[in-house]
Amino acid sequence: MKDFRGTGVAMITPFNASGEVDYGALSSLVETYIQSGIDFLVVLGTTAETVTLSQEEQIKVTRKVAQFNAARLPLMLGKGGNNTRALINDLNTTDFSGYSAILSVCPYYNRPNQEGIYQHFSAIAEASPLPVMLYNVPARTGASIENDTVIRLAQAHDNIFGIKDATGDVNIGNALIEALPNDFLVSSGEDLTALDLVSKGGAGAISVIAGAFPKEFSQMIGLARQEDFSTAKQIEKDLLPFIDLIFREGNPTGLKVLLALQGKSENHLRLPLVPASQILQEQIKTQLETLTTKC
Repeated sequence: MKDFRGTGVAMITPFNASGEVDYGALSSLVETYIQSGIDFLVVLGTTAETVTLSQEEQIKVTRKVAQFNAARLPLMLGKGGNNTRALINDLNTTDFSGYSAILSVCPYYNRPNQEGIYQHFSAIAEASPLPVMLYNVPARTGASIENDTVIRLAQAHDNIFGIKDATGDVNIGNALIEALPNDFLVSSGEDLTALDLVSKGGAGAISVIAGAFPKEFSQMIGLARQEDFSTAKQIEKDLLPFIDLIFREGNPTGLKVLLALQGKSENHLRLPLVPASQILQEQIKTQLETLTTKC
């Protein structure tokens, strides 16, 4: 298995003005991330608006990113859901060429208890042809993978190799770091607390803001992993205002504003998401101008 330590970008799905996937922008983003020192890419996660893509679009995005990447970076593919049987069928029929792992979110909406969560991920682990990273994001799913369940899964299944912890509570991630072997990766899924978790031994981060500032964010995480926290904190200071702004009206709403201002993609989303308010767009623009002036 390829290593998924360091910084991964949670990629957007760029759309054009007609609402179709912009594969030209997608190619440019992949190239930008590769040239910026990112360690790996995460495709079709939450930030990609995956739930609004048709099955055909998901297949094409999966294939196109692998094609654009050309085996230069490890790729992780989002494969999660709240219908275990359908998800297993999907795992059995997907072409995973070019991908080295899957990221699987905690089942949402039907809110299973911990035994249900354990059995769900056990079934995924047994069916998946690729290693599995768990994804805990209770603010979105309405249910949380408790640490005892994570430990139980890690001990029962060799191909469950890590967790993306987007709880925002560093103590939860830190407890897992202390309880599990070093080869079980505890990565941050929360930009605001990513540096704190890495400073406590976290493996890295799967980041949203790295989509707009890939070089800076990957440098910050790299410095933290080398225990140069003072320099890492200086980079974080510049990123924190953007982290605050891009999540104010949801993800990837603010991120797409920022990417459009940077000329990396157009500011289009799919319903039920809508473009950021004019006020937020102006705030992001002002903050970007401030950063540019500073640099």
